[in-house]
Amino acid sequence: MRIIDAHAHAFDILTGFGADGELRSIGNGEAIWATGNIQRIIPEGWGDKSFPIERLLEIQKGYGIEKTVLLQGGFLGFANEYVAKARRDYPGTVEGAATFDPWCRNSDRIFSYLIDGLKFRIFKFEVSTGCGIMGSHPSFRLDGPMMMDIYSVVDKIGGVVAFDLGSPGDDSHQADAVGNIAKSFPSLRIVVCHLGSYKLGHEEIFSSEIKLMNRENIFFDLAALFWKTRPEEYPFPVSQGYVRKARKLVGHSRLMWGSDVPSTAVKLSYEKQIDYIAQCFENSEIDDVFYGNAERIYFH
Repeated sequence: MRIIDAHAHAFDILTGFGADGELRSIGNGEAIWATGNIQRIIPEGWGDKSFPIERLLEIQKGYGIEKTVLLQGGFLGFANEYVAKARRDYPGTVEGAATFDPWCRNSDRIFSYLIDGLKFRIFKFEVSTGCGIMGSHPSFRLDGPMMMDIYSVVDKIGGVVAFDLGSPGDDSHQADAVGNIAKSFPSLRIVVCHLGSYKLGHEEIFSSEIKLMNRENIFFDLAALFWKTRPEEYPFPVSQGYVRKARKLVGHSRLMWGSDVPSTAVKLSYEKQIDYIAQCFENSEIDDVFYGNAERIYFH
């Protein structure tokens, strides 16, 4: 089958920042938070202190992955110039989202440069309270005036907005706001990463919130669901249950596979990440979920 990884990461310098302060490489694929906690972020054999786009594409080629979408967030750090260069170096193979902190005093200038200077039309906001904007800023409404002005601009350029909302219980997890944004900008394509980041025990709230986000211009990537529902084991029946429920509620044409590598590959191989999600769909739906939907949303 043809595959696009709709949620991947590459970086030359690790500049992560979140609720635990800065995250910096210490070698051998590991990094240390400002709290002193050490975390492996690159699988053994994949890299030392960086994970460049060339290495990502080399690994993906071995799994038959034809294209990739680079997303950004606080965990690995903002790298707009790097992602823009990857898009220029691999046109048609690499697409990518810009990001920025809307609380920056000069956010208007940053936003304009990302569009006019670096030619981005996809924007991703990791707003989670862990590694996202709300990890280092006060909580705010995603459908408040500050953010709605941003969506209006992205809508006018025919772009895409992606969100990492964090999980239920986090101030950032605002399914109702996403529904309101989609209603206010019906031509704006919106992607909710990680299918909304639902964990074990969230089965009931999952159905009600997916219904809030069940609008034709809202799509969902299926990256790292197994990470959210840990400690369950492969093939992750709770994660699969969320996928099958989403397929029933919104249809397979609004779902797309992604990996969230490199960090997720520390726990689960690319092969198994593809397999456990593929088990949730009919053969006639596989091409859309693993290729066609991401091609339509991100590459057109």
